Amino acid sequence: MNVIEIEGLTKIYGNKKAVNNISFSVQKGEILGFLGPNGAGKSTTMNMLTGYISADGGSASVCGYNILSQPNEAKQKIGYLPEQPPLYFDMTVTEYLNFVYNLKKVTIDRKSHLIEVMKTVGLTEVKDRLIKNLSKGYKQRVGLAQALVGNPEVLILDEPTVGLDPVQIIEIRNVIKKLGKNRTIILSTHILQEVTAVCDRVVIINRGKIAASDTIQNLSGSSASGRFVLRVKGDEFQAKNILSEIAEIKSAEVLGIREKGSVDIIVEARDGADIREKVFNAFAEKNTPIIMNKPMEKTIEDVFVKVIGDTEAEQETEEMPVKRSLMEKLLRKGE
Repeated sequence: MNVIEIEGLTKIYGNKKAVNNISFSVQKGEILGFLGPNGAGKSTTMNMLTGYISADGGSASVCGYNILSQPNEAKQKIGYLPEQPPLYFDMTVTEYLNFVYNLKKVTIDRKSHLIEVMKTVGLTEVKDRLIKNLSKGYKQRVGLAQALVGNPEVLILDEPTVGLDPVQIIEIRNVIKKLGKNRTIILSTHILQEVTAVCDRVVIINRGKIAASDTIQNLSGSSASGRFVLRVKGDEFQAKNILSEIAEIKSAEVLGIREKGSVDIIVEARDGADIREKVFNAFAEKNTPIIMNKPMEKTIEDVFVKVIGDTEAEQETEEMPVKRSLMEKLLRKGE
């Protein structure tokens, strides 16, 4: 069941399409990573989805409610944490969450609900402290807490760990994973490790367009049997001689010695073929033990760089006729 549906969503500023006819959906209970470089259109998309700004085309719905034609119903289903949490520093945590409770016109029992929200994000110990005196990590927790007031089915988190130290980042990620057990979450970020650590699926946006959409496993090509690191007993000449007899091997790059009496080699097969069994048998026939065979999976960083690079190249190709036409007009004017 799709909880979030985005169809042809578009936002134009002047002559620039900040978001250009994008479409994707998010299923119930899914944590979706919304990835892209700075200026790609992530925050603009989130702002349209939450009703903070209007779209110039297309539609967005949350739990079946259209954000433009049914904004009140849709917004009741959304908890939103913008990149800069909307905090009032001169309030205590409890005072602020009570303020948010009133603002959202929540009907759940106030005391038990706010106690549960604070417990969920780890704020119980600082509930009576002024927000301005809290660390950056705890301020982010307060931002998460306000998004949870009203128990929304959908959470939209825009760069939730920006500016945090490594310990705080891990803490916030753990909170997000816990929240994802019974909510649908869109996590907008440019921190790639965040996506690997938290998300089920990824949408990559670049220059306002969807560049890729799939699970991390599918995007990275998890069956990395076609590229792996071998550690074998003996020296590199012996190992490379054995590998040279296997026609399906595209390349064999020596990494060096990581363990005494052995050598590490990156082996890559032609067309991603699975040649591990053939390699094992070849070394066994020569009485040369393989003491490690480690697949080399593509990381989300590898995928991101490739996808962004491909879309940049496509964009340049699309823009060339326009640029050429403009150049010709300028040249004619100069004649």
